[in-house]
Amino acid sequence: MTLRNLQHNWYSFRALRLAAIAFVLVAASGYAQTLIQTVIQRETATSLSNVVLLDAVPQTATAEIRPFHFHATDEQLADLRRRVAATRWPERETVNGAKQGVQLATMQKLAQYWATDYDWRKVEARLNALPMFVTTIDGLDIQFIHVRSKNPHALPVIITHGWPGSVIEQLKVIGPLTDPVAYGGKAEDSFDVVIPSLPGYGFSGKPTAPGWTPVTIARAWATLVQRLGYTRYVAQGGDWGNAVSEVMALLQPPGLLAIHTNMAATVPADVSKALSLGGPPPAGLSPDEKHAWDQLDDFYKNGLGYAQEMSNRPQTLYGIADSPVGLAAWMLDHDIRSYLMITRVFDGQPEGLTRDDILDNVTLYWLTNTAVSSARLYWDTTQISNGAGFFDVRGVKLPVAVSAFPDEIYQAPKTWAEKAYPKLIHYSRLPKGGHFAAWEQPELFSQELRESFRSLR
Repeated sequence: MTLRNLQHNWYSFRALRLAAIAFVLVAASGYAQTLIQTVIQRETATSLSNVVLLDAVPQTATAEIRPFHFHATDEQLADLRRRVAATRWPERETVNGAKQGVQLATMQKLAQYWATDYDWRKVEARLNALPMFVTTIDGLDIQFIHVRSKNPHALPVIITHGWPGSVIEQLKVIGPLTDPVAYGGKAEDSFDVVIPSLPGYGFSGKPTAPGWTPVTIARAWATLVQRLGYTRYVAQGGDWGNAVSEVMALLQPPGLLAIHTNMAATVPADVSKALSLGGPPPAGLSPDEKHAWDQLDDFYKNGLGYAQEMSNRPQTLYGIADSPVGLAAWMLDHDIRSYLMITRVFDGQPEGLTRDDILDNVTLYWLTNTAVSSARLYWDTTQISNGAGFFDVRGVKLPVAVSAFPDEIYQAPKTWAEKAYPKLIHYSRLPKGGHFAAWEQPELFSQELRESFRSLR
């Protein structure tokens, strides 16, 4: 395996391809960590198919950090309501339940509320009340929220969202993390919080050429933290945010102490191989491991369609850029447990999210016209992969903390986490919460971050 090929191994949702097997065996052995360090040391001046490593390309953009605010026009909001009200509906699904996808009744309830009662101005005011900024890194504007704690000894943390998320996912944890005393915590557990929008997402710039992947984003985040003046910090993420955080841990930029994940990449090589073949699970799995297998097996067989389309043909998705209801349905169909929770929300049941929470996020995508630009992250990442699974072990050697929420795509077992992360500093199997952990369960999420990094302060 050449150094160049290794760089092309990191991320792809195409976990069903047999090509994943060879890389999984290498990554699980820890050999990948040695080689990635060699790549950083020896090939930092080489462009690897539009992938740049830490310090591979000199910074030419301004380091200026500029204040940022957003205000949707009344015309934009009126056009949104008009489009929602004018939706042409298909017939009802022909089966009971969600086997054919997002159900007509759910979408009609969502559309009714969106067109008549929803108020974007509320979340817009919340966002604009926060310290928001934009800076240019590698030629692209990166927007971010940066809230400093009153505690001068606070630990900086950079938190990365995923798809179909945004900085709105983290709004509920800013207070508990920056001012833990006000939420029943201790002052010594304070964080300075940095929450960037991924390239092509939300208020960040949209790449005009291929090449923005978890590797380049990890590099950009290290630059951002450095520009903010931090010399020691931690990183957190789920979904794409986990991929970015784990790559940061592999690159080991100066000052990065550890990472926390709420969607860990811990799947062992034999499990990944069995999943890719569509066969039975390996023998000897514990109950927790068998539960994780069942979740992954269902996701790969029934829940991966959106990722495959965005990995292969993101530009084809004109419909979700033109129809707000089409966009909302596409975003709701991320994973079955999140979808079922959202269905209950629009049925009037209390859940971790509200109707406004859900529509705040969808409306942000609509107003920024980022349905397709966000999807390209899947395509760009596929271009640098030979098929390694998104949840395969990557060989992270820095300290790692894992919060395993039960309704995530899969709940990572402790046994897998201990093997995947040799320096596992915290593991917790939570009683509730799913894919959007910070958004759904901000109290539990904040407690997890405090406990995860307490030993590093």
